[in-house]
Amino acid sequence: MGEMEDVDVDHITTEIPSHKCPLVYESASHACIDRENNPLTGPVFKNPICKVYRFQTVDSKWMLVREQMEECTLSFSIPKQLLSLYIQEDMSRVQDLRELGELSPHWDNLRKEVMTRYGGIINSYQETLAELDKITGCSFKPSCCKAQKSLEFIPINLHTQRMRVTCPRKTDAFYDIVTVGAPAAHFQGFKCGGLQRLLTRYETEKKSFSTAYQCIYYSPEHTAKAQEVLSTMSLLLPLITSLADQLLQAAQEHSSPGLRDALKNLSDKTEQFVHTLKDELVKSALLALHAARPGYVSKHQKQTPVLGGQHQGHILQGSDQNPSPVQGLPGHSPATSITDSTAVCNNVEGLQSTTRGEGGPLKHQDSIPHHKEYDEEEWDRVWANVAKCLNCVIAMVDKLQEEDNSKQNPVPEQQQLADVIISHKPGDWREQLCPLVTRLKECVMEVVEKAKRAMTFVLLQEAACSIPQGFLLQQRRDVVFSQALAALACGFVMRLYAGMQDQGFLRQLHLVGLVAQFESLLSTYSEEIGMLEDMEVGISDLQRVLFQITEAKTDNLSDLQPLVCGRRDHFTVEVPLPRLVFQTLPEEIKEGKPLRVFPVLFNVGINEQQTIAERFGDISLQERINQRNFEMLEAYYKSLSEKVPLACLPCFQTQTDIKELLETLGQNVVTKKRKNVEILWIAGTICRRLNGIRFTSCKSAKDRTSMSVTLEQCALLRDEHQLSKDFFIRALDCMRREGCRIENVQKNIRCRKYAFNMLQLMAFPKCYRPPEGTYGKVDS
Repeated sequence: MGEMEDVDVDHITTEIPSHKCPLVYESASHACIDRENNPLTGPVFKNPICKVYRFQTVDSKWMLVREQMEECTLSFSIPKQLLSLYIQEDMSRVQDLRELGELSPHWDNLRKEVMTRYGGIINSYQETLAELDKITGCSFKPSCCKAQKSLEFIPINLHTQRMRVTCPRKTDAFYDIVTVGAPAAHFQGFKCGGLQRLLTRYETEKKSFSTAYQCIYYSPEHTAKAQEVLSTMSLLLPLITSLADQLLQAAQEHSSPGLRDALKNLSDKTEQFVHTLKDELVKSALLALHAARPGYVSKHQKQTPVLGGQHQGHILQGSDQNPSPVQGLPGHSPATSITDSTAVCNNVEGLQSTTRGEGGPLKHQDSIPHHKEYDEEEWDRVWANVAKCLNCVIAMVDKLQEEDNSKQNPVPEQQQLADVIISHKPGDWREQLCPLVTRLKECVMEVVEKAKRAMTFVLLQEAACSIPQGFLLQQRRDVVFSQALAALACGFVMRLYAGMQDQGFLRQLHLVGLVAQFESLLSTYSEEIGMLEDMEVGISDLQRVLFQITEAKTDNLSDLQPLVCGRRDHFTVEVPLPRLVFQTLPEEIKEGKPLRVFPVLFNVGINEQQTIAERFGDISLQERINQRNFEMLEAYYKSLSEKVPLACLPCFQTQTDIKELLETLGQNVVTKKRKNVEILWIAGTICRRLNGIRFTSCKSAKDRTSMSVTLEQCALLRDEHQLSKDFFIRALDCMRREGCRIENVQKNIRCRKYAFNMLQLMAFPKCYRPPEGTYGKVDS
């Protein structure tokens, strides 16, 4: 690549017939050979286009090179699933707002306005989903439709491309890349910038809005914490309920091992539940919610003693010196007497008298009583009751097991005592545990209801002081994230399918995760700076995504489609595999271990607009993105080298150490150099060396992206497969003139010409210029 800078432009664009590389043949059906041999490609990848070339090596032998480009069904299926999840989440949010109970007129009016806004988003997303459901057979969005509203959630021109190389001295090798238009909200436009700029401005303005709306200002961290608490509670509540039922089932079966295991799991999840809620945000939000009730009386208005008992403290905060071997709850000892635990349970019962009818089930209050001053210590007592109830269950299980052990293994001195103990029937264990377990579940439910209202009120205030800008930004972020996730899921599935036989890759996958390197060629000028600001946030939001490999119900193609679940603060993509394939995976993956992906973004603008930005504008956004993501890539490599032997990584002919490559990348990132495309080359090389997923983007993944992909392919042929130096330029021109990328242009704009004019090309780095006759200004 470095040699290209010294090559004359006329040499690059030569069309001497004798210098053209031999194009063996082109065939869409030829690519199906791989598809038949690999049944995994069918569910996700379709409509293949294949081009085959023959190039000469340095030792005058010949290599066979095949390009294969395919569409991806995830272009539509992932956004449609996300839209459904967005609708469900917003409908749930509206329901939570309704269940807040009675509010003062001021807050009730704000609630109604927020619910109206949510209703507007829900209706808009339902209409978009209905339009997408009408589309059948299509697997990609052409660049000419990038600003179409009904398709705004769909990634632009998403394709996979694989280059397979067969040469005499090396086993077959293949190199994958995903090409996609930069994730951006084209329909909404970029007049005021993109997400990164809009979010920064929004957080600044929100402080003044909160004063105007008489709200408490909550930082993005507080808002994220509130969403996290709600999400964690929604996950843990059914788990705790299920584990409590398992404990009773083990007691019914009189199974000591089952009882111990169920108690261990129940204790772990309950402890996690309590620690999640042990946050000052929950406590302060409860007070704020009380202040929003009709008839609120503050301490300054009413000088009366605080009602209620003494502060109970954090029950789960104890010494870790003697953790229980059964449940791991700090401070618990198997020696706890049943008498002590009964006293604790009685204390819990007394504390719950405000919410439980005498001898009856738990009653859910719609609001905190209005006629008395708010007891700030009530929340501490409520969630501490959960820990106390759990201690009661633990003590009862200990008692039952001690009695069982004394009957089974009596010593002579205890024989007489053992004879006195009445033999228990299997059902007795359940009868003794059932009231305690029921009380635990009731206390958990009481905590959930209070915390849910508190966190909903936090989100209400955040939404109220950001009308309408906050809702518009959320919609924009939803659109950008949808496009980014569809591309990431496509790349993950492609990389997973390719690495199913590579044990080193699978080990890296579950121990550390994969790096996903996004290469962007957007300029930092005019509209494209807004696109880059959108893309930066969209790629960063992918950190909230986990992947999980599952066993497909059947081998039908419909059952092998990836599924998305979760909510905006956390999504999981489930990738089903056929049973026989699934059985070959490591146990950690088969057991459902969440798999992480580390997205990084590097951008270098190369067109004439970047020339203007570098000479007269501002490129600080590009510099900041590259510096920040270099640090993330460096941190990923450090984590990888600590957990996975470097022998698990793929072998390349170029023996440059990854550490050395990272040092070179770091130097280039801080070097002031115009259109420093070496940043992209080195980042791409590091990604491949790290078993990562490669993405390349420009505005529509059509023209500049084609130049980048073909250049990378020829560089790989030169560095890894000894492509003759005399053939490098000819191979590059041949791929750009006859290869898959010109077919991509044809698919998008029905014209076999790259959308460049001569003035634009003069601003391009020389190695990014197409051969003559393949370009012309086209509206796209």
